[in-house]
Amino acid sequence: MEKPILIVMAAGMGSRYGGLKQIDPVSDRGEIIVDFSLYDALMAGFEEVIFVIKREMEADMRALMGEGAAKHIRIKYAFQELDDLPEGFSVPEGRVKPWGTCHAVLSARRLVSGSFAVINADDFYGAHAFQLMYDCLLRAADDEKARYAMAGYRLRNTLTEYGSVARGVCKVDENGYLTGVEERLKIMWRDGGIAYTEDDETWVSVPTDATVSMNFWGFTAGFMAELEREFPAFLAGAMAENPLKAEYLLPKEVDKLIKNGRASVKVLNTDDRWYGVTYKEDKEPVIAALQSLKDSELYPAKLWR
Repeated sequence: MEKPILIVMAAGMGSRYGGLKQIDPVSDRGEIIVDFSLYDALMAGFEEVIFVIKREMEADMRALMGEGAAKHIRIKYAFQELDDLPEGFSVPEGRVKPWGTCHAVLSARRLVSGSFAVINADDFYGAHAFQLMYDCLLRAADDEKARYAMAGYRLRNTLTEYGSVARGVCKVDENGYLTGVEERLKIMWRDGGIAYTEDDETWVSVPTDATVSMNFWGFTAGFMAELEREFPAFLAGAMAENPLKAEYLLPKEVDKLIKNGRASVKVLNTDDRWYGVTYKEDKEPVIAALQSLKDSELYPAKLWR
């Protein structure tokens, strides 16, 4: 049986953070957030990783990984490029923003032949989530539907105290399957609770224990073909409506497949806490939190030896 692999999306521009946060150290040993994810992935059973990056990041990423994780887990690189588009489409004049998370996954299409998990490079997900995902993908097989999975987090465990974030707020049925994802692009702590806005004026409350997607997905091999098939339709709409900023996003595409009856998504619930560096102010609390996990011996003092 072909073992699942891990795709790490690391090509984001980090605009709110103000730099390439993916390679910013978060420990006194020079480790970056993704080192913790790779360690958790390796412990769970993953043996191969594909980093999706911008070409200008390649030398830095190879140097960072070569000194640590690459000694223990197979690492390959794919490049998310604006002009990697279907025939008949070209990059709109003035477009610099990446095409989104679906396009990031598609960037690795030539390196994937089996099931795979997807994470963000700048999010800490927790060891429990990786074990749940690996075990699920090892057994995953499509039948009358594509059989996917998603790590489900409690909303209150995923927010920063320094501003708004984007979260996919999920609807889950009584059997633990995803029935829909509503992408909230501006959600945050507000007046002692959690709320989102779509117009910067009206705020709508959300339960603090709502299940959210942190872009930790598990897919069977056929998902790549789904993304390729739907990409031209997305681009046609994007070129007409928002050519400079429209994004081809995983939660929206998964939501569409669910509603069309073509896929089911098992929600793998975890109480693990998310840590990330959405804003520069997040860095010191994240460093302290990860050090605390090391002090508790959940991680070794040095991840890679």
